[in-house]
Amino acid sequence: MKRTLSTMLAFLLSCILTGAQAQVMKAADLEKYAKQRYGDKWTEAAANLARNMELDKNESLTYQEIIEAPGKTKAQLYINLNYWVTATFKDPQAITLNDKESGCIIISSTINDIAQHMGTLNKYSVSITPIIRLDIKEGRVRVTYTVQTYDVLADITGGWLSPTDKNHKSYGDSKRKKGDNTNPNLYDEQWEIAHHFPFVEKDRQKRTSAKALVMTHAYSNVVMDKIGEAVKNGVVGGEDDDW
Repeated sequence: MKRTLSTMLAFLLSCILTGAQAQVMKAADLEKYAKQRYGDKWTEAAANLARNMELDKNESLTYQEIIEAPGKTKAQLYINLNYWVTATFKDPQAITLNDKESGCIIISSTINDIAQHMGTLNKYSVSITPIIRLDIKEGRVRVTYTVQTYDVLADITGGWLSPTDKNHKSYGDSKRKKGDNTNPNLYDEQWEIAHHFPFVEKDRQKRTSAKALVMTHAYSNVVMDKIGEAVKNGVVGGEDDDW
């Protein structure tokens, strides 16, 4: 049986969107995107972005957008968004709520190594776990994207002035599984966004947190754009009832 064009497009899109966990965009591509939009001077870019940012009452970085979809029913939007969510987030654990009746989908999935930086004494690898909430009504969708902390893996042998450790020199270990403590030179931290640059001027990890903020912001833009596209045009453009 020959595949239809829409089936082939769906397959190709699925390959692009799916990955280890949430592959809305690979970290390397996201960094290129962020540099194109905000420049590669991370502290300057973060400071500029912060001028138009306000943390919410929980001191989280939250973005909210209402996407209008005139003429589309709640049921149609729910199906299209479920299609997008399942195509994008391969890990079923990422979908923490999927309630058709109330029209609410909540996704929580980690984006690994969104920012990496070598400091004086440590190397840092920053991951984030955004919570994406989709509230669906007749003809509209409200998207809420929230990040409260950076999940940071520090390598105490990786800084400019750190002593060399031939046994634990690989920064690739920053991709180890969470909770794996086999390498004593690696340790986990959680940095609250509100307590780091640019929301706090005096920050020992200023450059790392600056890049993390810019990348987090850039990722929110990509997520909002892709959800908007799914709401207005579907995932592959052939999900209407005329077939």
